[in-house]
Amino acid sequence: MNSQPPNELLKDLRARLGITTRDVAELSQKIAETQGNPEFQISNAWLTQIENSNSVPSIFKLYSLSAIYRLKFTDLLCLYGLDLQKLSLHQITSPLPQTHLTTLEVYDADRTVSFPVRFDRSFDVDNTNLLSRMVELWGEVPIALIQHLDIRHSQYGYIGLHDFTLYPLLRPGSFVQIDSRVRRVQPLRWRTEFDRPIYFIELRDGYACSWCDLLDDQLLLLPHPLSPVSARKFRFGIDAEIVGQVSAVAMRLTDAGGAPGGNAKLPKRV
Repeated sequence: MNSQPPNELLKDLRARLGITTRDVAELSQKIAETQGNPEFQISNAWLTQIENSNSVPSIFKLYSLSAIYRLKFTDLLCLYGLDLQKLSLHQITSPLPQTHLTTLEVYDADRTVSFPVRFDRSFDVDNTNLLSRMVELWGEVPIALIQHLDIRHSQYGYIGLHDFTLYPLLRPGSFVQIDSRVRRVQPLRWRTEFDRPIYFIELRDGYACSWCDLLDDQLLLLPHPLSPVSARKFRFGIDAEIVGQVSAVAMRLTDAGGAPGGNAKLPKRV
């Protein structure tokens, strides 16, 4: 990791490109004119000050420097200690009480992540084991490649800490993957609660994740039999719409602070 302060790194970047502070000023003026915003403009005096002090550029001027220096905007933000890749981590550690849609953003597709590139052929897939023992070789794989493995039609939802609709099948604090191609209740046959389709529903005042049934024009949100939540009824297409069918779940097996067993209490059925 480069230990140089940001101002010195910016100065070195400009020097390696063989351009002067006045050149940067002229180029940034063109960007400002194109954008119709003078905030993008970088004066000779301003750049000299930035290169010789601990001042932090505005996002507009940082954008201009990114364009002129041919450097990714995310890398310039990192110079000042702002790593956008940590946004997802901070979202996870800042849970919200209500169920809502979420995203799986990748801000730098050129970055790599550790990923299993070869599995142990002798591993018995029928038995439970540690993932680390399944993998024979780990490698650094570009995030852009992982994105191609994602289901294009999927969205992601978060089960709010106060949402006990399908508890204990789906615990509060779980993340779900949603197949947005399925927008209506499917007339599927199911034998157990694990086979029964789960839907992510958008309501007028939020979201819900539930089993569903359609009765004429009424969408019924059906809770788990062990849940303290009552069934709810909405006008389908007016007060409630199906975002999609839940296709995968990432769920805690130990209770978070807001789930039963933690500090919070189960809501009473009304």
